[in-house]
Amino acid sequence: MVCRSSIFCALVISLLSCPMASVAEEKGHPNIILVFIDDMGWGDFSCFGNTEANTPNVDAMAAEGIRFFQFYVNSPICSPSRCAISTGQYPARWRITSYLNNRADNARRGVANWLDPAAPMLARILQAHGYATGHFGKWHLGGQRDVDDAPPITAYGFDESLTNFEGMGPKLLPLTQKPGQQGYGRIWADAEILGGPVIWMPRSQITGGYVNAALAFIRRAMRAGKPFYVNVCPDDVHAPFWPPVDKWGDGSRRQLYRAVLEEMDRQLGPLFDFVRKSPELRENTLIIICSDNGPDVNAGSSGPFRDGKATLYEGGVRSPLILWGPGLVVKEAAGTWNKSSVFSAMDLVPSLLEIAGIAAPSDVRFDGENLASALLGKSSDSRKAPLFWRRPPDRKFFAGKGPYPDLAVRVGDWKLLCEYDGSKPELYNLANDPGETQNVADKHPDVVRRLTELVLGWNQSMPQDNGPTLGQSGP
Repeated sequence: MVCRSSIFCALVISLLSCPMASVAEEKGHPNIILVFIDDMGWGDFSCFGNTEANTPNVDAMAAEGIRFFQFYVNSPICSPSRCAISTGQYPARWRITSYLNNRADNARRGVANWLDPAAPMLARILQAHGYATGHFGKWHLGGQRDVDDAPPITAYGFDESLTNFEGMGPKLLPLTQKPGQQGYGRIWADAEILGGPVIWMPRSQITGGYVNAALAFIRRAMRAGKPFYVNVCPDDVHAPFWPPVDKWGDGSRRQLYRAVLEEMDRQLGPLFDFVRKSPELRENTLIIICSDNGPDVNAGSSGPFRDGKATLYEGGVRSPLILWGPGLVVKEAAGTWNKSSVFSAMDLVPSLLEIAGIAAPSDVRFDGENLASALLGKSSDSRKAPLFWRRPPDRKFFAGKGPYPDLAVRVGDWKLLCEYDGSKPELYNLANDPGETQNVADKHPDVVRRLTELVLGWNQSMPQDNGPTLGQSGP
């Protein structure tokens, strides 16, 4: 194979061997690595209570970092969740309220074909202040199926990118194999029209492919003496599940999921070890580990929370968050749980800018708030403004269940879910009932009235999708 791009040459070299490089002697802006996992439940890491699978590499990061109990993503489905953690804004502002699909289905649901490049991107802001910026893994913010004219990932502030079948530019595509099968099959071959070069590799090894590319990028940034911001976004543990053939066990959906989860953890290990064992990086790098939404049906675990992917209940929007950074997080916070701070993925953007010592552009107004002190273990602060959610327009029903509520809001310990018109309110006190088992709306009419007004006002302030129409059509 002839390498036609520097990133692919670096990837091939890194798969073989790449010695550790030197860095600039003087410590500058902190390095930031975001590990954003696909469709993983709140309770799937062993350090978050999973007793059926082992995630020792992630657990080691938690032992030196902070685990957050009340961290949320801003949508229960992939594309809008990724929009929020990239822009610091509600994804509805950019008409991304469900996963991006082909043109016809995007139009049917009233969502954009891709994220507007004018959106305020964390990567672009950091890039403008001297950061080397790289995205390695799932993108899903434009460039998928027949949407072949989306902007490249590099148009959003990344120096380099490597993605899967849901993004423009260089990519890794999956070879699949079942026990007893000779050779490999191919899925997503049509994605070759979305740019290249393309490397085909076993699906069970693709997380490692992203990690190797990220490590090569990090080494180049170190040689150049530049701070770096790197996304590592496995398309694990999203279905369909393709673990190594010797890990299939009984072939059940749950077994395959566990096997992919453990293999993902193993393949993330070299990234974590490289940073932990490098004195230069260990003292000046933040690693953030979380999931884009709750688990798929009969796959991962939501822990003590209700439901999962595609729903606005806690299991759909609460995400496990680990923040590691021994040189930046206060020493007393290492290995602790923060069970008090309530904040979301979009709050990470202004928080990380604060930690990096970089002011947001004067024309940008984030929906996220600066929670840097909580991230670094200096406080147990929460965001001050309410958190709002709108369901994906095509997810009034999901996996044969529903109808699900259209809107949700959290204020303090209260969480309200309701329909677009405010009807059918469900009210939960999450301090007493984190599993959302007791609807107390009838007992607190004043709270219901106040929160309903808030969430309806927020929803009306956002660009609309076709959720109201699709919600009438049934499952």
